[in-house]
Amino acid sequence: MRVECFVTGGSGFVGQHLLAHLTATGYTARVLMRQPEQIGRLREQVARLGGRAEFVHAVAGDISQEGLGLGEADRHCISAAAVVFHLAAQFTWGLTTERARAVNVQGALRVASLAAGYGIRLLMVGGFMLQNLDHLARIGVDTKRPENTDWPAVYGRVGGYEGSKLEAHFAVIRHMQDAGAAYSIVHPATVCGQSESGHILAGQPLAVLIRDLALGRFKAIPGSARHWLPLVSVDYLVKMITCVAFDPSMANQQVLALYPHTPNLQGMLAQIATTLAVRAPRRHVPINVLKWILAIPGLAARLSISPESLNFIQTQRFDMRIAEQLERKYQFTHPDMEQALARTVRYVIGYLANNPAPAPRPVAN
Repeated sequence: MRVECFVTGGSGFVGQHLLAHLTATGYTARVLMRQPEQIGRLREQVARLGGRAEFVHAVAGDISQEGLGLGEADRHCISAAAVVFHLAAQFTWGLTTERARAVNVQGALRVASLAAGYGIRLLMVGGFMLQNLDHLARIGVDTKRPENTDWPAVYGRVGGYEGSKLEAHFAVIRHMQDAGAAYSIVHPATVCGQSESGHILAGQPLAVLIRDLALGRFKAIPGSARHWLPLVSVDYLVKMITCVAFDPSMANQQVLALYPHTPNLQGMLAQIATTLAVRAPRRHVPINVLKWILAIPGLAARLSISPESLNFIQTQRFDMRIAEQLERKYQFTHPDMEQALARTVRYVIGYLANNPAPAPRPVAN
């Protein structure tokens, strides 16, 4: 009998690759979909990514609805799942606090409630900034007593998307702990394309960065020579997610999925520029100065830079010991990230050739 999984966010970039990886290794996946009639397209994509399309099944629902909008028959099917994978979130810069909380916080709590109610392990995808404790302290997050955090003030400092991801993280942990239910959290860095094909979706932050550099919009390097934007390939990430989800020793634990040898931002931009055959920016601009400049009305849109995106460019380095232990245990490692980045760039170039207009940044769910 195949092990069943329930997945939210299966039609997003990481979700597609997770479904391919799960089904290729024999798992059956039930995917929450607002438009279940689109399951055929999702199955085709899973097959293109190396998965088993016949193991993917749609479940009609929406994380923004009470009870996820699930029918009784679907609830019964989901109750047999071994793991609930929660990847769904609304990603876009400039989200209002109300919208971000309604989808990303309350939606996460609805998924957590479902998992806890059926006694199913919850695997949630967070973000690497949740492991940057100095940054969290600077923006006002009380990591020891999150309930004391002034969340509206945090949203005001980092924006709706990141604020909601941070609040959802602590709210879900509290909910699962109160329910005595098991959870695990994987915190990915900025996600690079698939290491062999370079496959990435147009609205992903790295794809947008590549596109902007290709179009000559990157005139300077945010931060200093110490600043970096850590990467992780999507194939490494889904392997880590799957290993953590089914490992009993990782219950109620968190782990980073991050390539610790990612070059600084200047080096990464130089690698991208080489593949694009364009000139890489060389001058640095302090991030606080850049944020001040972008506060001028209309300038952020003109330069195609969101002040919120700058919060992810940091100097912090991370403790990777838990990830390294899992790599040894399950015998996997990061691919050649320089090649993975080059293939991602070429994939984006191919997309731009067929879609010359700037692609919209979609909802990831």
